[in-house]
Amino acid sequence: MFCFAFWNLENLFAPENFPKREPRIASAINSSLRGWSEALFAQKIQQLSKVILAMNNARGPDVLGVCEVENRFVLETLVEVLNAASGRVYDIVHADAEADKRGIDTAFIFDSQVFSIVPNSIFSHIVIRRTGTRDITQVTFRSNSAGKDVVALANHWPSRSGSSVEETAGFRAVAGETLAYWHMRIREELGDDIAIIAMGDFNDDPWNASIQRNANAVREQGDVERSRSAKFYNLAWQYLGKQCEDHRGELRNIDGSLYYSGNGNVFDQLLVNRSLLKGEGGYVVDVPSADIFTFSEMVDHRVGNGPRRFGLPDGNVEKNIDETGFSDHFPVSVMLDSVNN
Repeated sequence: MFCFAFWNLENLFAPENFPKREPRIASAINSSLRGWSEALFAQKIQQLSKVILAMNNARGPDVLGVCEVENRFVLETLVEVLNAASGRVYDIVHADAEADKRGIDTAFIFDSQVFSIVPNSIFSHIVIRRTGTRDITQVTFRSNSAGKDVVALANHWPSRSGSSVEETAGFRAVAGETLAYWHMRIREELGDDIAIIAMGDFNDDPWNASIQRNANAVREQGDVERSRSAKFYNLAWQYLGKQCEDHRGELRNIDGSLYYSGNGNVFDQLLVNRSLLKGEGGYVVDVPSADIFTFSEMVDHRVGNGPRRFGLPDGNVEKNIDETGFSDHFPVSVMLDSVNN
């Protein structure tokens, strides 16, 4: 079994001059980073690694898609800590989203003892909007044991920032169309039986039009299994509600992978194609295993909050940083099994 996961690491920025930021990016984020230090960065890395290594029954994921990472340096630092603590040999797939307003990227961390990268299979698809861009990173992983391929796409779609959700919905519609187009092209290039998993922070819920209509990611598993066109089954419908233990040891319900204004949203989703549902391309998805990953330290006790954030200093470390926190999103994960075709 292989564990595939995704996590928005929430503003994983490097300390100053690691490396030096472009003036355009520095002007956009320097206010939020006032007070950010090497010590705080190191603590955030420790907190993130604690969660990642607890996943997959404390073995860590085999493939982890991430977003909101500033550059390759922060990924290399995280991987160094993960490898030292786990005995795994994690490596990185990273395409720099140079045009993003805040300089934040999508990427993959993967165990190079389990998977290899198919040569010339890394692509970055840019979703452009007036105030910046978001990107979709695509890579083909090949199992070292069976030689079977699976295409993975890490998404971070344009945010809901603005006076209303409707004001920015068009940007996410474009992102959905971009994903749907590349889903179609992957099938054309690699065949209908290729296993495909798309994951990410889509900044929309599973029922929103950008997901269902534009990305063609639906709730009905049977529709995808019967379809010969490029459809996804959205595994997020498996984890719309979850009971877990909070950091005080009390049971509570969580209603999303993140919370905003006291309400849960399920922006963090896992989408799989027909091949993965039917086991046609060397892998089959274990649908019931799709879940939001939590342990008690990660979960806020307050009903209107979900994940316990680490935060950014914004000029006041004492007020805005919780060094025992992690991210404003929970990770999501699913298991894939290998099958003989």
